[in-house]
Amino acid sequence: MSDTVLQLVGGKIRELRKARGWSQDELGEKAGFHFSYIGGLERGERNASLANLAKVAETLGVDIGELFGYVRDYDKPLTEKEKVLQEAFFLLLNRDEKEIQMAINVLTEVFKTYAPK
Repeated sequence: MSDTVLQLVGGKIRELRKARGWSQDELGEKAGFHFSYIGGLERGERNASLANLAKVAETLGVDIGELFGYVRDYDKPLTEKEKVLQEAFFLLLNRDEKEIQMAINVLTEVFKTYAPK
């Protein structure tokens, strides 16, 4: 399985968990997994079985397909814009919220400064 898919699914699990205000420990407890397993899933380091993904999805209150919300159609090549966006996404994927917000602030200032007149 592609590491990219693991990272994308893990990122979606993290997004859904944080949207509920849960820690990795809380999600793990509710789903019946150790928090380190949840952390490994979120970082794309664990290749989970479909049964385990179904448990996580059910615990999060979503259909299992929701976990694949970031997975693109691999039959189509990426556009140049999608390649650049993917690169930016992966740069931010394993950063904490403070670092991501800092990156957003920097981009906002750059765009303000170099906006077309």
